[in-house]
Amino acid sequence: MVQHQRYNQLKNGGDEEAATLVFVWTNRGYYRRRRPKILSFLLLSLISCGFILAPHFFSFSSALSHLYFFGVQNDGLSGDLDVNAPLCSSISNGSVCCDRSHFRSDICFMKGDIRTHSPTSSVFLYSPKNSDNNVSSTVDGDELQHEKIKPYTRKWETSIMATIDELNLISKRRNSDVDHSCDVIHDVPAVIFSTGGYTGNVYHEFNDGIIPLYITSQQFNTEVVFVILEYHDWWVMKYADILPHLSSYPPIDFNGDNRTHCFTEAITGLRIHDELTVDPILMKNNESIVDFRNLLDRAYRPRITGLIRKAQEKTSGCALATPKRMHNQPKKPKLVILSRKGSRAITNQNILVKAAEEIGFEVRVLRPEPTTELAKIYMELNSSDAMIGVHGAAMTHFLFMRPRCSVFIQVIPLGTDWAAETYYGEPARKLGLKYIGYKISRRESSLVDEYDKDDPVLTDPSSLNQKGWEYTKKIYLERQTVKLDLTRFRKRLLRAYDYITRIHLQSQHLA
Repeated sequence: MVQHQRYNQLKNGGDEEAATLVFVWTNRGYYRRRRPKILSFLLLSLISCGFILAPHFFSFSSALSHLYFFGVQNDGLSGDLDVNAPLCSSISNGSVCCDRSHFRSDICFMKGDIRTHSPTSSVFLYSPKNSDNNVSSTVDGDELQHEKIKPYTRKWETSIMATIDELNLISKRRNSDVDHSCDVIHDVPAVIFSTGGYTGNVYHEFNDGIIPLYITSQQFNTEVVFVILEYHDWWVMKYADILPHLSSYPPIDFNGDNRTHCFTEAITGLRIHDELTVDPILMKNNESIVDFRNLLDRAYRPRITGLIRKAQEKTSGCALATPKRMHNQPKKPKLVILSRKGSRAITNQNILVKAAEEIGFEVRVLRPEPTTELAKIYMELNSSDAMIGVHGAAMTHFLFMRPRCSVFIQVIPLGTDWAAETYYGEPARKLGLKYIGYKISRRESSLVDEYDKDDPVLTDPSSLNQKGWEYTKKIYLERQTVKLDLTRFRKRLLRAYDYITRIHLQSQHLA
């Protein structure tokens, strides 16, 4: 009821985008319940229509470029809408086609004589002199079409999109004196995107960048060139292990490289399916988030091998060797605690460590910093059986855990229920992790010392959240720490321990 009231308020206030978001989220259960019936209806309809349309199906050219195999992206709101009717699935040589139908991102396709021109933030597509490409009128002289796009995956956030560089995609008639001769000719497609916006936050780097880049480029099997707006050397270095598994070519700094790069095919913008996930229904080869996780494993494996070898070299010589575990002594499950300092820190973390050790865990405390090498974090979490952390960007590292055999326990502070479930809880389940959410009580929050016991901040966090993101951020994210009730939390630790023990026993039997 509260959500419907909120929808009416936003609708009447003229905020159409926010109203749409609230409406679809409120009714997400309907789509989940109705999906089997909807799919059955569609299947029957396709079968009945197949005989009529069969001649048309088989008349399509088998040479249709794989560049344009894109299903309509899932906007991540209902999570279940099965729509595979691409707007730009067929594009003729010398044309530009833009799909602006999605809530999260725009994406444009170009095919033909494509040439970059960074001084004017433009990408030109030259067409034959007498071609009109089905455009009814020219935009300006020889211009046939002029599209503008900001290639970033948070289209609905006006404030952050205002900081993203805009790119001009211009289709022009070819004259006898083409202005932009090719300095570099590429024989593979280009994917053009921005690393601006919220880049610098690990959640946004994966959710808005790396995973959409995987979704958009996976079909090319690394035969693609990345052209980056708002290029950052540190970003390229940070993801240097992953990028070669997506592209076999060095990325191009669009703004910093004034040479004219020429392509025959280009995609501008990235597809995004949902929070930290890959929808196999919308992928050409049905890749899922597990396939993305497997790519991470291939990417980091060489570096991890080097780190292990280096550690072994340090302990060689006269160093005391680690005693070998007795054959009858079972290996302890490894638990990693992602530690925070400042806001949303666990203030009784030392007691948590002792409690976990008493249950039988081998505990490691990890505090990722912005400069911490991702391969080192991956090595810790890939070898762990369980992870504990308080809701925040660092929870993105659940992607580094092993599917089907690891437990992710997320501590959920006051006022963060929806975000914790949407951004990390549901995506963790999709990856195949055992997810356990621990919603703290009021007495476990530091806010209980700042506000009266009847204050809405404590009694009705949803009412504060409805006032806007700034309220949520200021109160629940920036000013709250957690002191765990270990009597309550111990039950989650025991549940995780029992789950891991069963998994280990099953693995031993299968071996």
